[in-house]
Amino acid sequence: MTDYASAGVNIAEGNRAVALMAAAVRATYTPAVAAGLGAFGGCFDLSKAVDNLHGAILVASTDGVGTKTLVAAACNDYRFIGADLVNHCINDILVQGARPLFFLDYIAVDKLKAEQVATVVQSLAAACKAVGCAVLGGETAEMPGVYRDNTFDLAGTIVGVVDRNAMLPRTVSVGDAIVALPSTGLHTNGYSLARRIAPLLGGYDARPSQLNGQSVGEALLAPHRCYIAEYTTLQQAKVPVQALAHITGGGVYDNLPRILPEGCGAVIRRGSWSIPPIFELLVSAGNIAEHDAYHAFNMGLGMLVIVPAQALSDTLTTLPEASHVGEVVSGNGVTLV
Repeated sequence: MTDYASAGVNIAEGNRAVALMAAAVRATYTPAVAAGLGAFGGCFDLSKAVDNLHGAILVASTDGVGTKTLVAAACNDYRFIGADLVNHCINDILVQGARPLFFLDYIAVDKLKAEQVATVVQSLAAACKAVGCAVLGGETAEMPGVYRDNTFDLAGTIVGVVDRNAMLPRTVSVGDAIVALPSTGLHTNGYSLARRIAPLLGGYDARPSQLNGQSVGEALLAPHRCYIAEYTTLQQAKVPVQALAHITGGGVYDNLPRILPEGCGAVIRRGSWSIPPIFELLVSAGNIAEHDAYHAFNMGLGMLVIVPAQALSDTLTTLPEASHVGEVVSGNGVTLV
């Protein structure tokens, strides 16, 4: 007799996963959620979330965590991978000044394990709840034959809102200062390269002295940082932010030019910020050229903030963790000096 379970899909385990994650998901609901978990489509009442509907601009983004999932699986550590996804997506819409309204996730696995999936979604929901974002829905797909044993994929879509008059970027000009907010590590980019180098460091369980007690796996699984709090602090301090650049895939070379107007480039000064030791280990062990390192990794530059030169002092006073790392210059592209 042939049935769905014999083909590799366990419906009961899927239902058990939903039951395990349900409380965490419902804890993210705001008064604007009209239909959530269990509905065929999530429903959100925008009038309950936005004061000025006439000036509201919705901003949406979809992304994933890439092959960081393979590191999580190899280390059997799924505690932060959901937060990685949410925070990456939040930062992407924050670059346009938007605040998150709701989030939808997609998890695809080779073989569904309810506790594993629930841990991922609970992490995801906690990151959403921390910023007042509702988990409006999602999908868990068991796909034997598409994924190898003990592998999974994780992606999500976020929708946020910004008032038309508060949208970023604003006018960026030659002479503006570039300030860096630090990353916690690789965030969610560069893992295909990092996984190739990890064996040269002794594997994920190795504890090089440079990591101050952390294992290689723990350093690689450090959660992607969310920068809403820092942006909010700058707004409350009346610091005029001209633009934000989230340093993700493509590194500083590809992401910073995305918010620079024609005729403007950027100079980034070496040694002006602290590079997390995991990057120095990867670059050294992998013999990675400098340009390649800054193209594959964020190298400690989590989010770049562009402010007028006259606002630099207030920016650094308001955000003590931040570093003045460069300036906007005439030209194009990014130059390390």
